[in-house]
Amino acid sequence: MKPPPSGRTIGIVTVSFGSESVLPAFLASVPGASSKQSNVVVADNSPDGGSISTLVTEAGYTYLPMSGNLGYGRAINAAVAALPPEVDWLVIGNPDVTIDEGTVDVLIARAKSDEHIALVGPRIVDENGVTYPSARAIPSLRMGIGHALFANIWPTNPWSTAYHNDSSKVMTTRTTGWLSGAFFLARRSAFEAIGGFDEHFFMYFEDVDLGYRLGRAGWLCVYEPSARIVHTGAHSTSDDSTAMAREHHLSARKFLSRKYSGWMLWPIRIALRLGLVLRLAVVRLHGRRSGSSVH
Repeated sequence: MKPPPSGRTIGIVTVSFGSESVLPAFLASVPGASSKQSNVVVADNSPDGGSISTLVTEAGYTYLPMSGNLGYGRAINAAVAALPPEVDWLVIGNPDVTIDEGTVDVLIARAKSDEHIALVGPRIVDENGVTYPSARAIPSLRMGIGHALFANIWPTNPWSTAYHNDSSKVMTTRTTGWLSGAFFLARRSAFEAIGGFDEHFFMYFEDVDLGYRLGRAGWLCVYEPSARIVHTGAHSTSDDSTAMAREHHLSARKFLSRKYSGWMLWPIRIALRLGLVLRLAVVRLHGRRSGSSVH
């Protein structure tokens, strides 16, 4: 592994898992994302010693092969640990995004406006320019069960609406419970103070958990829609949507069970588990009927 260059205060980290088709566009968007040079580390959860390593090193960036598919959060934590100590700002994102020009500078400026801000997330749009609800509320028990039961059969239900927090419609800078792990800026000192991503989450809900733990520690998450990135979709998970849906629901149950962990709350955890099992069955049925992937 070639060490990242020293003297740079911005680190950009991502995780590859068979990302040959999308990673070139991500890397090509990096130089214009900030007026300052950045350290870039690509952790590879599916190393083959070939195309990804060549792509990353030829671009002048650092390639970090993992010992196997250890999960998103663990790979990101490893990439952050590989950055030089002078890096103050972390840009954490999926490999299937492209960063608009100047986006990182806008996010850093917002973070610098308040020393209590730990994370800043941009507006995330798909290839058609449709805004994704990426700044959401921390799910409560009532919200989580309502969203789990009704999201696929009643999309406008009040629990899902509260959870999504209308970030696709409200284009104003504001604090939020958590930010989509598809892309955000993190103050490194805050990220490392709480131990980074919880590596018990293999994938999904590691971003929810991060926002929750930061909030409990007194930090703020802020949505900054004047900055923008384009997200092309979950390319690495689309081949096995059933397994990914199962993993999503396991992570949801893990997060809410930890949040409501007291022994007196065991009936609530049982109700939560049953609700998520029911939602998984509905999602699988919907996926078979529509032939679409589950996200």
